[in-house]
Amino acid sequence: MKILVCISHVPDTTSKINFIEDDSKFDSNGVQFVINPNDEFGLTRAMWFKEKQNATIDVVSVGGPETEPTLRKALAIGADAAIRVNASTPDGYSVATHLTEVARKGNYDLIIAGRESIDYNGGMVPGMLAAMLDANFVTNCISLEVEGTTAIAIREIDGGKEILSTVLPLVIGGQKGLVEESDLRIPNMRGIMMARKKPLTVVAPESDNSATNSVSFEKPAARGAVKLVEADNIDELINLLHNEAKVI
Repeated sequence: MKILVCISHVPDTTSKINFIEDDSKFDSNGVQFVINPNDEFGLTRAMWFKEKQNATIDVVSVGGPETEPTLRKALAIGADAAIRVNASTPDGYSVATHLTEVARKGNYDLIIAGRESIDYNGGMVPGMLAAMLDANFVTNCISLEVEGTTAIAIREIDGGKEILSTVLPLVIGGQKGLVEESDLRIPNMRGIMMARKKPLTVVAPESDNSATNSVSFEKPAARGAVKLVEADNIDELINLLHNEAKVI
């Protein structure tokens, strides 16, 4: 089984976010980047298929040279090869287009992407990728088993879970639950050394099909002052909620 894991290069959630050039561009100076958590769950599940079913794993990311440390980390975790599409990422449609080009050439059986990335939280790429490839698709995926060409997936739905049976080729949008957080792998020294010898191929995009472009960014407004009310002063609390907050 050939597996392609899509990797997003995203800021660590502890990073302080700023914008430059009239708030039209993200300021990456001093920001620590990591593998998108949802993608890391997917990569860990792919490693299970590699160890149990002798699957091969390629990882792919769309972006500039700054994304290569993230791809090298994926190789150190255990992926066999990495591909970087040397293109900007103005929107989800553009990313899905570039990933589709890689997936078609690789003829993969299973494509694992994160349900969404933690930078833009668009949640668009896996579904568009599946549509462009005319492949089966399961999102919000929290469990995946593959036997031959048959896949059994479980996904979260409102109020419960849904069990699905489908066939390969398959695209999934994975999330927490696909593996447990305790199962996530930290590259060891041997993996880091081996990653240096594994292929990281840079490919040029075949097209630029961006459909949107970010005009400006805005950080959430700072929190306002807080009024504290004594626990036994119920009348004052009701007055504030009614006349100032206007919620009752």
